Amino acid sequence: MSYTGYILDQSVLVLNANYAPLHICTAKRAICLHYLEKIEIIESYKEKIHSPSVQVPVPSVIKLRQIVKYNSMAVILNRKNIFQRDNYICQYCGTSSGSLTVDHIIPKEQGGGDNWENLVTACLQCNLKKGNFSPEAAGLHLQKKPNRPNRIQYFQQFAKNGKSSWKPYLFMEALR
Repeated sequence: MSYTGYILDQSVLVLNANYAPLHICTAKRAICLHYLEKIEIIESYKEKIHSPSVQVPVPSVIKLRQIVKYNSMAVILNRKNIFQRDNYICQYCGTSSGSLTVDHIIPKEQGGGDNWENLVTACLQCNLKKGNFSPEAAGLHLQKKPNRPNRIQYFQQFAKNGKSSWKPYLFMEALR
């Protein structure tokens, strides 16, 4: 991937017109929205995108100019979001190296469902050891009880991973 491609793929926090966290998009999408005058750039990364006639800061936090009605604080249940919630760490042994997979705490054959409280990140070794048993029957213990994250918790994961400019907008520190 080229350096410019990397810059344009960076995550950008999207705030509603009232500064409520709303979404995460790519820098490429944010620059397009800026060009269309649909957003204001609140925070920027150090990098800039250059053309022969224009220099644009790479947005880190943007705010919509018009409010968008959006009530859902739910995070979509999918593989990527389970890994994100669990910080890419096996919830049985605590390793973050090697291949990771999603494990049903209570296997489907025993009535376990596909929901936030029953799905965790597991390394291949722990997943194989557990098999079709409960963690207790396999001699494994969960490091923490899985829960359904809300959007704020989901966005805060990004801020913990190097997006410090997002923190004031995610209730992680006082506004500057």
